[in-house]
Amino acid sequence: MVRAVSAGEVAPSTQAWQVEATGLRVKAGSRLAVDGLDLMLAPGVHGLLGPNGAGKTTLMRALATVIKPKDGRLRLLGHDVRDRRSLRALRSRLGYLPQQFGFYPKFTVRDYVEYMAWLREVPAADVPAATQRAIDRVGLTDRAGSRLKSLSGGMLRRAGIAQAIVNEPDLLLLDEPTVGLDPEQRVEFRELLRDLGDASCVLVSTHLVEDVVAACSDVLLLDQGRLAFRGLPADLARAGASDGVGDSAAERGYSVLLRDHRSAA
Repeated sequence: MVRAVSAGEVAPSTQAWQVEATGLRVKAGSRLAVDGLDLMLAPGVHGLLGPNGAGKTTLMRALATVIKPKDGRLRLLGHDVRDRRSLRALRSRLGYLPQQFGFYPKFTVRDYVEYMAWLREVPAADVPAATQRAIDRVGLTDRAGSRLKSLSGGMLRRAGIAQAIVNEPDLLLLDEPTVGLDPEQRVEFRELLRDLGDASCVLVSTHLVEDVVAACSDVLLLDQGRLAFRGLPADLARAGASDGVGDSAAERGYSVLLRDHRSAA
């Protein structure tokens, strides 16, 4: 059962939605991982929480147009994902960091980000500046000439974030972006997220509740392919004010909301 959202979250009917999903059902292999999801997302930073197997990565892959929905309606940036004629234009406006991303080990950071800019059809004249800007924003300026195979796990993850933002996407999808980042880098990443959310719709999937509370304006909790909760970070913390398992009110709220959703199912 989805908990009620705050009145301030109800957008007017004129809202320009970046993501519009109605009755969305998506399979992961033979398993139905997203089951009848209704979801509307506008510009801002949206945090996606949920236990392993909740359907987070499958949802992100569907929003990235990597896999096709089995059923339901999905529009991204005004485009129906089933309309193959608009997919190319849509993908040029997306940014996506999967949990595990492929790359050529001998590419330098600059080569890799430039290549991804080209794939997303950034105008050729703009590619050098766009590449440098993305590398600077993730704090890899001094490693731009380093080969990817020489980077630490955290640096490689930052290179992955750089390629996701090089085209200044209207819809940015980040799946576990802070894996491998140290505490200082995570704080810097939260600041970057808030900056990106001023103009874009950003969806961040993570297990780290504290990152969502610190950087996101909206919290989504997915469980067994269904939306268990949507609200403000303060609502999440409020749910764990006096009950639940965890070291913070937000973590306790997460456990309480999962428990309540499962008991109501």
